[in-house]
Amino acid sequence: MIFTWFRAALAGVLMSSAPVHQRIESFLDRTLPTGPGGTVAVASHGKLVHCAGFGLADRETKTPARCDTAYDVMSITKQFTAAAIMKLQMMGKLHTTDRIDAHLGPVPADKRLITVRHLLTHASGLRDLGDDYAPVSRDAMVQRALASPLRSRPGAEFHYSNVGYSLLAAIVERVSGSSYERFLAEHLFAPAGMTSTGYVLPRWAPGQIAIEYDKHGNRRGRPTEHPWAADGPYWYLRGNGGMLSTARDMYRWHRALETDTILSRRAKAELFTPRVLTDRKAKVYYGYGWGVLPRTEHGRVAEHDGGNDWSFGEFARFPDKRAMVFWITNQAYRAGKWNLEDINNKLTSGLVRAL
Repeated sequence: MIFTWFRAALAGVLMSSAPVHQRIESFLDRTLPTGPGGTVAVASHGKLVHCAGFGLADRETKTPARCDTAYDVMSITKQFTAAAIMKLQMMGKLHTTDRIDAHLGPVPADKRLITVRHLLTHASGLRDLGDDYAPVSRDAMVQRALASPLRSRPGAEFHYSNVGYSLLAAIVERVSGSSYERFLAEHLFAPAGMTSTGYVLPRWAPGQIAIEYDKHGNRRGRPTEHPWAADGPYWYLRGNGGMLSTARDMYRWHRALETDTILSRRAKAELFTPRVLTDRKAKVYYGYGWGVLPRTEHGRVAEHDGGNDWSFGEFARFPDKRAMVFWITNQAYRAGKWNLEDINNKLTSGLVRAL
């Protein structure tokens, strides 16, 4: 899921003997077309070696994309929700093996065996329900999710489920007594030094949030201009997507996960354990809010992408190399010169090789 025109340039990045920042800058300068905007960040051994924008965050005002431009990170949000669950487990308020009825109240008979872990690993069998921007409250979402027929029995199969992560966000609220965003802000983002991540709590600077554009280049507005409740997205999106963040904050998140600042070593081990096989050929598993590849040419990899009709992003961590790659665009073509289906792995891998 990345730009097809990166393929031809990869060899130049890997062969260059220039410093890594210069190699990456030269690579992007040679290959990025006009039009779509975005940001690329690369970290190595605790340092942010590259963080810069390409193209425009707002075409109407000619505002360039920058390191501190904020984007909707889409399904990358799920790792924050999973980390919140692990934090609550560390606090002794729940356990991932709990059945969901312990925290959501009575559930129908066919869902009594669903556990928090099933939600985390997309093994609950739950179906997604509706449009991201439908004006649905938390309690209505929970009621509709529990009333819907299952795709498979709990624990039997992997079925990617956004509503499962919205239920996790509801559990965060029920167990903590705090709003979902505020719990993340106080227990995850603030300790990590993340000042520009959230829905409505951050003090967004004017023009900081990127405008999104559809495949025809038409303006779709900022994520905050889509139908939202006063405190963030409605509940078909909350917890599973819609979080706003910057490349610099995603680096800070990576650094926090390299230490015990937020989660204990034991909690992180559980978070990144490969649990449910999602791609037999590629040997990809799902952990808690992360795709996990136990063995690659770069060692272990934990990654997650996010995409909608307008934007696309990828966040990948390489623990054995102490490296991170994050990139995001505010216009995600699905055809033509922007082909997001075939070389995301090649770009991410190439940037790591350039370190």
